[in-house]
Amino acid sequence: MTVYRCEDSLESIFTAIYLSYEEDRDAEDTCLALDDEPLLFAEDVHVQADPARAVKVMRTLERRFGEEDYLQVCTALASTDAKKAQAVYRTVVKGLDERCARGHLFDDLTDQYVMQTFSLARKAGREIGYLREFLRFQELENGILYAKIGPKANALTFLMPHFADRLPIENFVIHDSTRNIFGIHPEKRQWYLLSGDEGKEPVLRFSKEEAEYQELFRHFCRTISIKDRENYKLQRNMLPLRFREYMIEF
Repeated sequence: MTVYRCEDSLESIFTAIYLSYEEDRDAEDTCLALDDEPLLFAEDVHVQADPARAVKVMRTLERRFGEEDYLQVCTALASTDAKKAQAVYRTVVKGLDERCARGHLFDDLTDQYVMQTFSLARKAGREIGYLREFLRFQELENGILYAKIGPKANALTFLMPHFADRLPIENFVIHDSTRNIFGIHPEKRQWYLLSGDEGKEPVLRFSKEEAEYQELFRHFCRTISIKDRENYKLQRNMLPLRFREYMIEF
């Protein structure tokens, strides 16, 4: 048994998949792990993320399985599940071995690993969808738009293209407080990610107009609410409590 010890990143996991094919490993005797839990009689291979190898895997997956299934694989890797690396690896191996047609990688949900990857992608995708709807930007004194989120999934790489497409002429920052990562978008330029200092929160000063509009928005939400028709159970289903900490109206 060969165990590839990966970092919890798409680049590291894709690098491990590349190495498994480069070294002609048998998938049945190969495991991709994100932890250091020892396995008896197993050969440990510590994987250093290699962008060039990861890109080759990305291109192969998109070419062989199509853009939609490729994005599903990437979304599964955004989840927090410790078994996601192995699930994605075995799903990819099955797809390549059986020469799955484009758009049909997840057809066989009776397969343990295909089903696991599909479920992880659906769960992470649901949270990313919530964040696209619930994310709130606030204007700082210098005119930059700032939004703070605390997702379970590593959603920032999926959110940045969405908002960069909609706010191309704005300087904005999305802060993933769970991982202390910042998505930065300079106006009319390409966005990028930046890691913050561990344990340090940015000092923010909001513009005077921002404070006024926040109060107006809260007043609007209170005004349109009909007390006799409030349904807190349904509201929690549609808007989970954990998102409200980062929403102005709450």
